[in-house]
Amino acid sequence: MGSVELLSDAFGRVREVVHDAVSGLDADALAYRADDEANSIGWLVWHLTRVQDDHIADVAGTDQVWTAQGWVERFGLDLPTEDIGFGHTPDEVALVRVENADLLTGYHDAVCERTLDYVSELVDADLDVVVDEAWDPPVTLGVRLVSVIGDDLQHAGQAAFVRGLLERR
Repeated sequence: MGSVELLSDAFGRVREVVHDAVSGLDADALAYRADDEANSIGWLVWHLTRVQDDHIADVAGTDQVWTAQGWVERFGLDLPTEDIGFGHTPDEVALVRVENADLLTGYHDAVCERTLDYVSELVDADLDVVVDEAWDPPVTLGVRLVSVIGDDLQHAGQAAFVRGLLERR
């Protein structure tokens, strides 16, 4: 298995966990929070997808799926268009109210497809290219992609955990 296949497999696994975490949930279930300070299932999946969309668009030099494909309007959130959820307060988390699981998985699938298209064009040497010099050491494309995968899996796992709490109530 080469680098491209490995990255594609990892992003595909994120998609599977996302679908499992939200499948069949309605707006109230997606908004469930273990307490007033916790993140909801809907927020977690929206956030992980927004981060992936933002970071992949940045390294690919493309527009984000969020705006280019009209997802921002479909979600209709009372947040700035460029918001990806970093640093959200509990009140801002509550603003991410999603009407159904299909909206979340639709957006996530569109971002995943864009990601897989981008990754499929990479060669191993691309992974060593510096994409962010704001860090010490500077961040390479390979490090950025692995970082996105790690963040995505962490948040998808959290969403699955919160779903488990919800189902045991």
